[in-house]
Amino acid sequence: MTSLLWLIPIALILGFSALGTFFWALRSGQFDDLDGDAERMLGDDDFPLT
Repeated sequence: MTSLLWLIPIALILGFSALGTFFWALRSGQFDDLDGDAERMLGDDDFPLT
């Protein structure tokens, strides 16, 4: 029973911090261009045709 008095607040603090981090990333534009990295990865810029 005593361990629940420690574990529940720790779990709530970790959960709210993860949620806050997710919303911070959402506001800062981390998820704006999801397809850009995938398309850049497939591009063949190593050997240009000149």
